[in-house]
Amino acid sequence: MGRMRQLGKTSRTRFWWHYVEMVLAMLVGMGLFWPVWIGLFALLGRPELMERGDLAAVRMAVNMTAGMAIWMRIRGHGARDIVEMSVAMSAPFFVLLIPYWMGALSADALMWAAHGLMFVTMLLAMWWRRDVYSADHTTHGRVPAQGPREGATA
Repeated sequence: MGRMRQLGKTSRTRFWWHYVEMVLAMLVGMGLFWPVWIGLFALLGRPELMERGDLAAVRMAVNMTAGMAIWMRIRGHGARDIVEMSVAMSAPFFVLLIPYWMGALSADALMWAAHGLMFVTMLLAMWWRRDVYSADHTTHGRVPAQGPREGATA
């Protein structure tokens, strides 16, 4: 796969461009995969499932994670990076299903809280692996995947 130009000349700007790129890829994933769910539920004869709050949260997590994962792969990230970020992104949605099912969260509160937490958990995952996310994209796949190194900065 060909390498694309890396935005940002410093480790700090590369870190933040990584974040911006992933957020944009998540937005694309939401738009791209949304019709798939409509078609799937229509095919199952259950279009009303599009209205369920818990399934909306799962769809949102899957759509955004798929878009982000595809973009990370295009940008040269390895499986470990993609899996870690996928877990960081989707965990808030799945964890918050519990209070939703218990009646402690409305569907709207579930979506707002999960989205807000997702941006935080993504940032924490990036901070934990800032050696990866501060690096130029051309180094992905060539830098050993590990936790933060002593003295690493963003």
